[in-house]
Amino acid sequence: MDLTADPTPLHSLDDAPAMVAGARRVVSLTLDGEVEELSLAAAASKVRRQPPLVCHARAFARRLGIDGFPAFDVLELFAFVHPARFCVPTPRGIAEALDLPTPDGHEAEALALQRAVRRLLGDLGAAGREESSDPVAFAWEMGRAGWPWAPAVLAALGKPDGPEKGAARSGLRVWTRIKEWEEGAPPPPPAQNPVDPEEARRRLAAMLSANVPGKVAEPRPQQADYSSAVSAAFAPRQLPDTPNVVLAEAGTGVGKTLGYLAPATVWAEKNGGTVWISTYTRNLQHQIDAELDRLYADPATKARKVVLRKGRENYLCLLNLEEAVRAMPFQPHNAIGVGLMARWAAATRDGDMTGGDFPGWLVDIAGRGPTMGLADRRGECIYSACDHYARCYVEKSIRRARRADIVIANHALVMVQAALGGGEEPTLPSRYVFDEGHHVFDAADSAFAGHLTCRETQELRRWLLGAEETGRSRARGLKRRLEDIVAGDEEALRHLDDILMGARVLPADGWSARLAADNPQGPTERFLLLARQQVYARTAGQGGPYSLEADKAYPVDGLLESAAELEQALVRLSEPVEALARRLAQRLEDESAELDSDQRRRIDALSRSLHRRGTLTVEAWRAMLRTLPTETPSHFVDWFAVERIDGRDVDVGLYRHWVDPTVPFAEALAGPAHGLVVTSATLTDGTGDVGQDWRAAEDRCGASHLPAPAIRAQVPSPFDYPNRTRVFVVNDVRKDDLGQVSAAYKSLFLAAGGGGLGLFTAISRLRAVRDRIAEPLDQVGIPLYAQHVDPLDVSTLIDIFRNEEHACLLGTDAVRDGVDVPGRSLRLIVFDRVPWPRPDILHRARREAFGRRRYEDMITRLRLKQAFGRLVRRADDTGVFVLLDPMMPSRLAGAFPEGVEMRRVGLKQAVEETAEFLRGW
Repeated sequence: MDLTADPTPLHSLDDAPAMVAGARRVVSLTLDGEVEELSLAAAASKVRRQPPLVCHARAFARRLGIDGFPAFDVLELFAFVHPARFCVPTPRGIAEALDLPTPDGHEAEALALQRAVRRLLGDLGAAGREESSDPVAFAWEMGRAGWPWAPAVLAALGKPDGPEKGAARSGLRVWTRIKEWEEGAPPPPPAQNPVDPEEARRRLAAMLSANVPGKVAEPRPQQADYSSAVSAAFAPRQLPDTPNVVLAEAGTGVGKTLGYLAPATVWAEKNGGTVWISTYTRNLQHQIDAELDRLYADPATKARKVVLRKGRENYLCLLNLEEAVRAMPFQPHNAIGVGLMARWAAATRDGDMTGGDFPGWLVDIAGRGPTMGLADRRGECIYSACDHYARCYVEKSIRRARRADIVIANHALVMVQAALGGGEEPTLPSRYVFDEGHHVFDAADSAFAGHLTCRETQELRRWLLGAEETGRSRARGLKRRLEDIVAGDEEALRHLDDILMGARVLPADGWSARLAADNPQGPTERFLLLARQQVYARTAGQGGPYSLEADKAYPVDGLLESAAELEQALVRLSEPVEALARRLAQRLEDESAELDSDQRRRIDALSRSLHRRGTLTVEAWRAMLRTLPTETPSHFVDWFAVERIDGRDVDVGLYRHWVDPTVPFAEALAGPAHGLVVTSATLTDGTGDVGQDWRAAEDRCGASHLPAPAIRAQVPSPFDYPNRTRVFVVNDVRKDDLGQVSAAYKSLFLAAGGGGLGLFTAISRLRAVRDRIAEPLDQVGIPLYAQHVDPLDVSTLIDIFRNEEHACLLGTDAVRDGVDVPGRSLRLIVFDRVPWPRPDILHRARREAFGRRRYEDMITRLRLKQAFGRLVRRADDTGVFVLLDPMMPSRLAGAFPEGVEMRRVGLKQAVEETAEFLRGW
C-alpha cells in the first residue's frame, strides 16, 4: 500500500495503547495488558508521541486540554463498518452495540475498546457481507488523507494494496446506487367514514398483542378509554371551517401514543387518507415511528404506510455530497468526514440528518463542514434541474407522504405548511394529531412571527443573488436557478433584472464588521445600525453575555427617516418579485401543452418560492416599518433587539410577534382541517379549578378560537406517585450563591449514587456548577455530562445518560422537555430554581393580555410539570424531585400529581431522605 504522499503519517495499530479519560486521570492499557494511570498532563504528552486507541478523539483531546492529536478513534471505525447503525458513543455503548461484555470501570472500558476493534475488523472481512458502498475505494481515499485506520481496514477487506486500477473513482459514486422514486397519479380525496370507538379499542388491542422484539406492552383500561375518546376527532365534520376537536390529557403511563395511533390508522385504512401526527421534539417522532412496528411488522409495508417528514434543511443533499466526494483528493482535511458521510448516505433509510439512523456524534468527530454542511441548505435547491432529483431524499419523503397512511412530522413543519397554505404539498391534510400539545403555542409563535434582522435580510439576499464571494458556498442565485426557464421570455428577464438590482439594498457579507465600525452600506444596514443604537442606549448590561432588548417607542434621531427609506427600497424589490411569480404561474396555463411534468413542477415550485420568500416576507417587513412611527396594532408586539452569544453580537433587528399566535394558527387550520386531536400529559393547568385549568389548555392550543367547542377528555396516570416519588423544596440554600448551589447538586448526586438530572434556568449557572462538581463525582465513578459544555447534540447526550446507570446529566429546557429515560438511569431530578418566564418585552405584553400572575403561574407550573414528568416513565420507576429554591410559592404545588406532598426541608435532610428513599427500592 503506497500512501507515502499522505499529508498525515499513518501509524501502527499494534503499538496503540487503549486510553479512557476520567475527570482528572487517564487509564492506559497496552495490547500486552499493561495498565498505567496517568495525569491529564502526562497523558497529553504521551498521546503526542504515540497515537492511542480511544473513543471519541475530539472529546478526549478536550479533556486533556489540547487541540488534537493523531488517534485511532473507534467511533470512526464503527461509523465506517456499520453506517446507519445505532451506537451510544462511549466504550460501554460500543460494547453493547457489538454484543460484547459490558465494561465496568475505566480499565474494563479500555479493554472493551480493544475487543471492539477486533470485532469491527472481523465484521469487515466477513464472507458474503453486502455493501451499499465500496469500502475499499473509500478506505483507500481516506487513507490518502491520513486516516490511520486505512491499512487495517484494507487488510481486513483483503485488499491491502487498494482497489483495482480505475475502480477507485467509480467506487466513490454512492449516489448512483440509491434507488430512484417514481411519479404516479395524484391520490383521490379521502372518504368520510367515521371511526367507531369500538373499532379504536379493537385496533389498540391488536397493536398491544403484536409480537415485536424488544417491546413489551400490557392492556390498560385507561389507554382504551383514551383511544375511544380521541376517535371523536375522526368523525365527518358537520359545518364548513368547523373541525372536530378533541383535547385529550393523558397522564404519564396511560400510553397515549398507541392510544391515538389506533383510531388514526383505522381512519386512514377505511378512508384512503393520511393522518398527520405532529410532535415538538425529534425524539418523540422516532418513538412514534418505532411504535408503528406493532402494526406494520414488514419493513416494506411500513415504508409505504409510514413516513417521517421534516424541513428540507434536515436532509442530506446528494448534490452537496457529490461535490464533496469529488473534492476529497484536493481537500484532505475533509476527506475522512466526507468518506464516513458517504458510507452513511448509501445505507440510510431516508437521508434524515437530525435523527433516525444518523449518528449525531458523527458531527463532532468529523466536523460540521463534512457532515451538517452537506444538508439541503435553505434556498439552494434547484429541484428538477439537479442531476440527483429522482434520487433526492427530500423529494422521496414528500411523494411518499402523499400516499402514506401516517405521516409523522413536527410542529414547525406543520405550522409553516398551514401558514403558506400547503407549502410543498398541493393540499393540506384533513386530520391531525398534535402530540406534545402544550408546545403548540410556542411552535405557532415561531411560525407566524416576523423578524427584520441582519441575518434574515442577508439570507434573502443570498437566496436571490447567490454566493457573491469565492469560498465554500455553492449557493446558486435566482438567475442560475431560472436562466433556462426564462430564456427568451423578455418580460420575465426584465423582472429578473429588477429583482437582482433591488436585492442589493439588503446586507452583503461583512455586515457585522461594518456595523461595529459605524460604516453601514445601504438602507438596510443604516436602519439596523440605528436600531442597534436604540437598544444600547436604552438598556443596561451591554458587557454581559445575554441578548438585549428595547421598546420601539421614542426612536433615536434618524431612525424613522431610515425606516421610511428602507420601506421604499423594499418596494423596488417586492414588486418585481411578485410580478415574476405571477409571470411564471401564467406560463403554467399558457404553455400547458408544451411543458413536461418536471418543467411544470419546477416552474410551480419557483413561483411559490418567489411568492413565499419574496412577496410575503418583504411585505411583512414593510408593514413593520410603516407602523414604526405609530402605535403597534393591538394583536402584535414590536421591539428592537441585539441577539448575543457569549457576549458577542450575532444579530440585530426589529421583531414582531403575535400576542396570541394561536389566532393565526387556528385561522390557517380551521378551513382545511376536519379533525384535530391535541394531546399531552400536561395539557391543563394545575390551579385546582377544573374550568380554569381547561380554559388554559384551550388558550394554549388555539381551540378557544375555533368555531365549535372542543371535546375534553382527561385520563389520569396509572402510576402510584405518592408512594414512588418524593418532592423536596430545599429552604436553606441561597439560589444566588453558586458555591452553595454546586455543593447541593454534588451532595444530592452522591446520595443517589448517580442517575441524576440537573436542570437549570440559565446556561451560565449550568456551566459554573459543572466546573465545580465534575471532578469530585468522577473520583467516585459518577461520570457527568452537560449540555452546552459537551459538544454532542442533546439527543446523543440523552442516549449516553440512558445507557449509563450511574451517570449524571446537566441541561436546560431542551433536556427538560426531551428526556425519556425509564428505569434507574434517572432516579433524581434537581432543579436550580423556580423556572419563571423570562421577563422580556414579549412576555410583558402577553402577561397583560392573559391575566398577569395567572399567566406567569400557568407557564411556571407547566415547566415544573414537564420536569417532574421525566422522573417516572413506567410503573416500577422511583424517583426524587428536588427544587433548590426556598422562594417556591405554595400555589405552584399543583404542578405535582395529586397525593404527592411538596415538603420544605433543609439540604441535610433532603440528602439523607433521598439516599434512604432510593435505597428502599
